Amino acid sequence: MKRRDFLAASALLSLLAPSSVLAVNKKKAAAQDAAKPAAKSTAKPAGKTSSRETTRSSGSRASTRARHSYRPVVEKPSATPAPAPSPSPIAAVEQRNAISLPDEPQPNWRTYDITSQITINQVKGKLRLWLPLAQYKDTPWQRSLGHFWRGNFDSAGIYRDPVADMEVFYADWKEGSPTPQLQINSQVAKLDRHFDITRRGSAAERSEVLRRCLQSSNLVPIDGLVRRTAERAIGRIKDPVAQGKAIYDWVVENTSFDPAQSGIGRGDVEAMLDSGQLSGKSADIALLFVGLCRSIGIPARPVFGLRVDSSRLFSGLGATGNLRAVQHCRAEFYTPGYGWIPVDPGDVRKAIHDEHLGNGDAKLVVLRKLLFGFWEMNWIAYNAAQDVSLRGASGGGLLPFLVLPQAEAAGVRFDSTDIQRFGYTVNASRVEG
Repeated sequence: MKRRDFLAASALLSLLAPSSVLAVNKKKAAAQDAAKPAAKSTAKPAGKTSSRETTRSSGSRASTRARHSYRPVVEKPSATPAPAPSPSPIAAVEQRNAISLPDEPQPNWRTYDITSQITINQVKGKLRLWLPLAQYKDTPWQRSLGHFWRGNFDSAGIYRDPVADMEVFYADWKEGSPTPQLQINSQVAKLDRHFDITRRGSAAERSEVLRRCLQSSNLVPIDGLVRRTAERAIGRIKDPVAQGKAIYDWVVENTSFDPAQSGIGRGDVEAMLDSGQLSGKSADIALLFVGLCRSIGIPARPVFGLRVDSSRLFSGLGATGNLRAVQHCRAEFYTPGYGWIPVDPGDVRKAIHDEHLGNGDAKLVVLRKLLFGFWEMNWIAYNAAQDVSLRGASGGGLLPFLVLPQAEAAGVRFDSTDIQRFGYTVNASRVEG
């Protein structure tokens, strides 16, 4: 991220951050200024092994991936330091310049331990359970560091769907087993994600990935009313980044957040447009953005995940405690030269609903600008899969997406939101250091 863009983003965040947070940040800054170290340190992730065990019995619960270790590398001063050269007149002018910028800060990776506990009651017949895991491919903003599980299952393991870039944990219980119980621990490292329009030259995405991100799905068509809506939204705009921004603005202006819907919504874009009722939760709003982009030839995809920490923006955009019901869907679209650009129109609409923000509210103006190209990483990404087929399932058909645990007993899929049958808790804790 460019230095000026980093400072601009910091200024935007400061408008939304509570005063108590700003006060703490000022105290930290003052303490750092008072004790400036002579040597700089940088944190770089050590290499990781890729060995993975795909199936475990109840007697072996080894981690599926070695954890990263972050060790600071300290620059040691030489025994006889060279005398500092006298500053040139140009350097002196630069030091006095009011717009001189400080060095860019080191990336602030944050690591979280996520613990999921599941108990299933009133089960008859053989049982299989599926649970989405953090995406396994490292990105500049997320790294999955490993998983560990235990329970009274008969067998368990992890499988990958390379087409959907999805990793799924599964466990099996035989008929007549005692009350099925499972605990799985995962560790994920996170970094806030920024889009910098001043930087081009990102690595090109694979053509097969882009083709998949231009296709329709069962609930997200890309022709007819969807295409006509996208064409109205972009008008005569030709630049793909500006087209994505126009669609983002249209979605924010024309949708509304509906807290009455269960989960993260249904994601039925065709039904939303046909009815003219553009209300829903994050999956509905994000998938509407994705469908509109795809209909005019812009590769786009939803990214399903889970909130794991409080937010610096608004309290409703974060979560603590039991995270059972705080799944959230974001989106991203692809443009040549810039790569994948993150957006989060669903959280704009949620903040408008929760905070009762009016169109002219300064906080809303800032938030709309910020969430085009920025993801606050108090959230972990699971996958971008649509029309999901669960491996080993005998019934239930395709899922529109996989963000909640799923279970099937005696060939019948049952609702994981049924708290009487499906005991499910998720907790996340920040790993210090």
